[in-house]
Amino acid sequence: MKISYNWLKQFIKIDWQSEETSALLTDLGLEVEVVEKYQSVKGGLEGIVVGHVLTCAPHPDADRLKITTVDLGDGIPVQIVCGANNVAAGQKVPVATIGTILYDKVGEAFTIKKGKIRGQESHGMICAEDEIGLGTSHDGIMVLDESLQPGTPAATVFKIENDEVFEIGLTPNRADAMSHLGTARDLRAGMLQKGTHVELITPSVSKFRVDKRTLKIDIDVKDSKLVPRYCGVTISGITVKPSPTWLQNRLKAIGLNPKNNIVDVTNYVLHELGQPLHAFDAAKISGKVIVKTVPSGTKFTTLDDIERSLHEEDIMICDEKGPLCIAGVFGGKDSGVSESTNAILLESAYFNPVSIRKTAKRHQLSTDASFRFERGIDPSITEYALKRAALLIQEVAGGEITSDIIDVYPKNVEDFSVFLNFNKVTKIIGQEIPKDTIKKILVSLDIKVNSVSDSGLGLTIPAYRVDVQREIDVIEEILRVYGYNNIKFSNKVNATVSNSPRTEDYKIQNVVATQLNSQGFHEMMANSLTTANYIQLSEMLKEEHNVSILNPLSSDLATMRQSLLFSGLEAISYNINRKNTDLKLFEFGKTYHNFPSGYEEQKHLTLFLTGNRNQETWTASQKPTDFFLFKGYVNAVLERLGIQKTQNQPLTSDVFSEGIAVSLGKDTIVEIGVVKKSILKHFGIKQEVFFADFNWAAILKLISNKIKFVEIPKYPEVRRDLALLIDQTVTYESIYTIAKQTEKSLLKNIDLFDVYEGQNLPEGKKSYALSFSIQDSSKTLTDEQIDKIMTKLQKNFESELGAVLR
Repeated sequence: MKISYNWLKQFIKIDWQSEETSALLTDLGLEVEVVEKYQSVKGGLEGIVVGHVLTCAPHPDADRLKITTVDLGDGIPVQIVCGANNVAAGQKVPVATIGTILYDKVGEAFTIKKGKIRGQESHGMICAEDEIGLGTSHDGIMVLDESLQPGTPAATVFKIENDEVFEIGLTPNRADAMSHLGTARDLRAGMLQKGTHVELITPSVSKFRVDKRTLKIDIDVKDSKLVPRYCGVTISGITVKPSPTWLQNRLKAIGLNPKNNIVDVTNYVLHELGQPLHAFDAAKISGKVIVKTVPSGTKFTTLDDIERSLHEEDIMICDEKGPLCIAGVFGGKDSGVSESTNAILLESAYFNPVSIRKTAKRHQLSTDASFRFERGIDPSITEYALKRAALLIQEVAGGEITSDIIDVYPKNVEDFSVFLNFNKVTKIIGQEIPKDTIKKILVSLDIKVNSVSDSGLGLTIPAYRVDVQREIDVIEEILRVYGYNNIKFSNKVNATVSNSPRTEDYKIQNVVATQLNSQGFHEMMANSLTTANYIQLSEMLKEEHNVSILNPLSSDLATMRQSLLFSGLEAISYNINRKNTDLKLFEFGKTYHNFPSGYEEQKHLTLFLTGNRNQETWTASQKPTDFFLFKGYVNAVLERLGIQKTQNQPLTSDVFSEGIAVSLGKDTIVEIGVVKKSILKHFGIKQEVFFADFNWAAILKLISNKIKFVEIPKYPEVRRDLALLIDQTVTYESIYTIAKQTEKSLLKNIDLFDVYEGQNLPEGKKSYALSFSIQDSSKTLTDEQIDKIMTKLQKNFESELGAVLR
């Protein structure tokens, strides 16, 4: 939200510097994110003065140029070469002096310098209106009023407005502050707390009167719950034209482009008072105005020339022929103000916030009006804002008020009643605030004190404070105005020590995350909302299991994710597109399912690996990652958590081209695989991606509080190697199993350190080089014992696998 400081000063007389004001607004909860300078003309006409053309003669070497001498007010005439055909002696003209910075049509700056044009010196530039930002004409130089004195700054002649604009990061609950009036209200309360007494000045509407009753348009509101208040008045004899400079400057300062005087007034009052308004061309209204809902599917073309299909719950402003406007959201193409409009119906209303929010989301429309209506505006200023706008329209567009104000307000929107307990205030804030200070703060916020007792205050909260309906809300208001920085705190820190088990979920996550970080993985966090289209990439995901959002922000964020794979692939694609191709990622997250038995959340740990193992250097060449490296990372996680004796089984999955499932008993702990190329293609990924999905609930069940440790052996370990020639169909797992069954107690470890397939080997054969670590924890092994074990291993490999010792 943008707030003009000059505009704000119309409500509250303040001479503070913008830095001091922004600091106070931030302390009050209206965080000023940035303060920007605004000038109605870029550069502020700095360096441009009024010049008096003393002489004007043709340039001797150029037919279209003229040599002038110009008095700039310092008594020393200067020579300026000018190419305008309308320059003449005796004129008063704007002159950009040496060193002046001007801006071209695209906003690029250039500096006026002393120079020579066709051999003649030129000490400045006589300007056309487009060259200094005062218009678009370039037909010739500007000729100013003859009464102006040479040397007068152009900024004073054209009344350039300099302003400062606060960019406020408004929180959604502060609907009351969505205007200059609302911001001024808060600023006044903050200044009063600091001892500076100021009054809130609101625009007067005492001059409002009906000139003649010649154009009455009846209003019929069908549902007062959807439309609690609706006001309208007609204004005739208006002239639609550009707004005056002061009005355009106010809107431009806060980032709005002026349209015409009628639309600009409605926008002005919207940002001034926080009350959205709408102007209808009275000639385009057939009969009376009817505020109602219409049948679902009704077609309606809005101002942006898009035909929309209406919903049965959309509030519509209609006449006797059909819809004119989507209430509180967007106007209609065929009922708006145009250059030929000479009479209008001006609308000011209070609509049900929930209904407006649903309509805006449903049609994916977000306007300044809907932004305010859906958060809740002040129902008490509906008529006041209408009068304010009507008077402004008369001021800038002429015309007469040609009807009484029709105010359909069957049931007043009531203020809120709250009892404030003094002890509760002290308990929540942690410091006792004087009772008189509390009362002054509340009164400064327009909160009425109805009753006072030793225990507390009976309060009435104005209806526009939709965020203050409970005692705790009132305490928050007291605290923010009193000042968080004014609350004292102790130097003593009190803390409690909780005894939580080692297997708490967050502790296990930290253990795993620390290990993965040390191995070069980066933690990612993806949005739980995703597109429903991803279920088409896997037959295991069902559309009926989707958890869909009722009012999604977009189609890409319409469904809760059923898998962490696709959000991870989005991240990988994003990185690859930015030349970051070597990735190790992990994520702790949940999936969401709507099963026949009910809604269900499942927690997962996922790992992603793609690209090369290392960066290429002069000492090492790049080597791509592979499945076995990835499997090693997965096994390292399980080992770190003390999960052992797992089984690996081939995995059939429509997201993996190949993979394995790691299980313990009946529970599958983790699924590991290579993501199918067809899925990678959907994300524009051309390199291999490895993916692992841990069942986190199963992991937590398997973790034990018991710590097992083994004493470091006193006796040496012996290593023996075998090179076996085996069939290509024989797996390492089968060798490992036979070896473990052959020697269960002394054989500690088996490693495969070389695999060879190729020349000098029989067809269908491969060579495995394996190392066997043998150790006895109670004594030193003899050569005889070691040879016996190795002979037995060799015979079993030969008999069961057909292995041959190389």
